[in-house]
Amino acid sequence: MNVTVCKFGGTSLADGNNIKRAADILLSEPARRFAVVSAPGKRYSDDIKVTDLLYASYKESRETGRGGAAFERIRRRFLSIVDELGLHFDITPILDRTEKEIAESKSADFAASRGEYLNARIMAALLGWEFVDAKDIIFFDEKGAFDEKKSYPLIEARLAKAQRAVVPGFYGTGADGEIKTFSRGGSDISGSIVARAVNAELYENWTDVSGFLACDPRIVKNPEKIEVISFKELRELSYMGANVLHAEAIFPVRKGDIPIKIKNTFRPEDAGTLILPSKKYTPHGSIVTGIAGKKDFTVIFLEKSLMNSELGFARRALSILEKEHINFEHMPSGIDTLSLVIESRYLEGGVLDRLIEEMKEALSPDYIRVSENIALVATVGHGMARSIGTSARLFTALSEAGVNVRMIDQGSSELNIIVGIDNDDYEKGVRAIYREFFEKTARA
Repeated sequence: MNVTVCKFGGTSLADGNNIKRAADILLSEPARRFAVVSAPGKRYSDDIKVTDLLYASYKESRETGRGGAAFERIRRRFLSIVDELGLHFDITPILDRTEKEIAESKSADFAASRGEYLNARIMAALLGWEFVDAKDIIFFDEKGAFDEKKSYPLIEARLAKAQRAVVPGFYGTGADGEIKTFSRGGSDISGSIVARAVNAELYENWTDVSGFLACDPRIVKNPEKIEVISFKELRELSYMGANVLHAEAIFPVRKGDIPIKIKNTFRPEDAGTLILPSKKYTPHGSIVTGIAGKKDFTVIFLEKSLMNSELGFARRALSILEKEHINFEHMPSGIDTLSLVIESRYLEGGVLDRLIEEMKEALSPDYIRVSENIALVATVGHGMARSIGTSARLFTALSEAGVNVRMIDQGSSELNIIVGIDNDDYEKGVRAIYREFFEKTARA
């Protein structure tokens, strides 16, 4: 029997009406046997997500010994959901126990996880499906990473006993036996893990948009929708800020060669975006699949004669970052040059000055320069590798738009070209690249 695992995001489950809509989607297709749910999200622009209310309740409980005002808002929210659904499900004892557990408190992770837990209990009651607690099947190791070897057999064995089941996303059990969460948005990861464990035919990620767009619609009006994309392209775009799907959610299903489909809970008839493993993906006619980027990077540029023949130069540079617990995004290099691209938020409070001094002492560069307020723009597509002149078109488009390129980084796979430009030119740069590869191509 074919199996589809469906994950529903917070906006899709923000209130009773939305939860009913999600339940109807699950019941409309027999293959949709397992649902992974998020906590209720915002119902309107000024609303507060339940997860944020839970963090506030945890903080309040630390200060006063009880959940107080924040938990009362959570209580009203879930009681309202049950009432809207007309559901004969007494959630009050569960809410009472949850408030007590947060007050006694286990941890901030435990408090934050309760939004998914409570929503999953409601969804299971509405559907008449089994509730399977993520704490019993998803585990983390001593380093806080997802424990594949322990989790996958447990998930497979437990869900094999369930004809249909609802699993809360976002959390599992840490090596210390306490509740541990993934990073925010981690229900996407939970859904992907469940899909791989049950060897699903398809992993559907239901959200509030009808798939991926070729670029940010806040920058380009009505950009093209991406109908089919590869895991590799998606990974590049997600990492660079295309936030429809958590970037780490790709890995479990990629290992299982399971396709992902991004679908819109509020427009289920829309085709969505299909994300395929490389072996199942055939590049389409477009040169570029999508454009994404992020602002606020700092570039540390190092120059030293005969750097290429100096054994261990790059390792020593990176060891300085490691000592300061700083990740780097990119490391473009030449024969005598090396650039370290770092998110500016890691370099605040005197950290940048300390790094520069340490690099001067450890590396003895001939020249060192810092460029701040840099934005990175990634142009991504399998078609770039087989199309002559792609780079020329990209840089010409930026030049004609008056955008100065401060840095260039192209991977050996030729799947993407990343340019560093001034923060102030970010939107202009994205529009210029979009015009070149989408609007001009469409007119040709």
